Amino acid sequence: MRKKLIVANWKMHKTVDQVKEFLQAFVPMVKGHDRDQIVLCPPFVYLGPTAGALRGSQISVGAQDMFWEKEGAYTGEISVAMLKDVGCRYVLVGHSERRTLALPIKCAQCPLHLRS
Repeated sequence: MRKKLIVANWKMHKTVDQVKEFLQAFVPMVKGHDRDQIVLCPPFVYLGPTAGALRGSQISVGAQDMFWEKEGAYTGEISVAMLKDVGCRYVLVGHSERRTLALPIKCAQCPLHLRS
């Protein structure tokens, strides 16, 4: 049976110190929890540090968005390769806020997930 996903989208919250404090408290709290797959989706600037702090735990890291091109002159955008490189296994694609406030998503070109 597939595990349920519990995804925490941090949106535009937390500072570096708050991320460290949260992870120090949260990781031990869910240690050994294997009924569900837990995914944390921090803001882009905290993906690397969060992935590093979660290495060796059962918690996965996800991104809050991605861009459909492999690379190019797309200021501020993040590619699948970049996300995988920092340890992301999941990504929120097509979130309502992004559809309303930002670039349209070319869904046909977006991968369904980042798992290899």
